[in-house]
Amino acid sequence: MDARERRKILERLRQDAQRIAERFDLKYRAIDAEDPRVKRRYGSCYQDGRIRVRLMHARTGEPLKYSSLIDTLCHELAHLRYFHHGPAFRAFFLYLLDWAREQGIYQPRARQTPAAPAMIASHESAAPPPRRRRRAKSAAPELEQLTLF
Repeated sequence: MDARERRKILERLRQDAQRIAERFDLKYRAIDAEDPRVKRRYGSCYQDGRIRVRLMHARTGEPLKYSSLIDTLCHELAHLRYFHHGPAFRAFFLYLLDWAREQGIYQPRARQTPAAPAMIASHESAAPPPRRRRRAKSAAPELEQLTLF
């Protein structure tokens, strides 16, 4: 990604951050790109209101999809109200993300599924799909897990 493209993405991200922040009365100081040397996170929010968002994939170095940037942005904006990862934070983060989706800011692509065996030209000779192994149910209640990317 060249400097011009980076500036363009950051400007778009800042405009979208401003829309979201205004709607939810959130105050931030700055939206910047995360240092590319940082490999362990996709974004960060500091108590002084600075937000950093990773623009490039940590392993491949490829630009991240804009929907991934918005997901991270909403996560970090939610920290402006809840500076933790508890249930209130998670609910607010998902609320921000849903609003961004309604506004056309967050547009994740639908996951593509592999072709069904019936769509294979010679489906009679195709081997049946492998059986999926079921995981044993644990006695502990399942916790909701947030996956950013």
